[in-house]
Amino acid sequence: MLLLTLFSFIVMFIIMLIMTINNTISKKTFKDREKLSPFECGFDPKSSTRITFSLHFFLIAIIFLIFDIEIALILPMIYVMKTSSLLSFSMFFMYFIFILLIGVYHEWNQGMLTWTS
Repeated sequence: MLLLTLFSFIVMFIIMLIMTINNTISKKTFKDREKLSPFECGFDPKSSTRITFSLHFFLIAIIFLIFDIEIALILPMIYVMKTSSLLSFSMFFMYFIFILLIGVYHEWNQGMLTWTS
C-alpha cells in the first residue's frame, strides 16, 4: 500500500512538473490589442456593435459545413464497401456523388461560388 501511494505521488509530481514546464514554454510574449480582444474575426468590437455581416461570407461558411459533413459521411463507406456487394455499393456511392454534383451546380448557378462581386 505504501509503495502504491509513493508511486502515485511520484507520478503526480512528474505530471505537474511537465504541465508547469509546458505552461511556461508556451507563453507568447507578443500581446496585441486584437489578440487580447474576445473576437479574432476581423471586426473591431470596440467601435460599432451593429456592423452588417457579409451574407457572402455566411454562404461560403454554410457551403464549407455542408461539404465537411459530406466528407464525414464518405469516410465510413470504406467499411460499408467490405460488407456489402459491389453493385449496391457502387449504385449508392454514385447516387451520393450525383447529389453532391447537383448541389455544386445549383450553387454555381446561383452565384454563391464567386469570390468577388
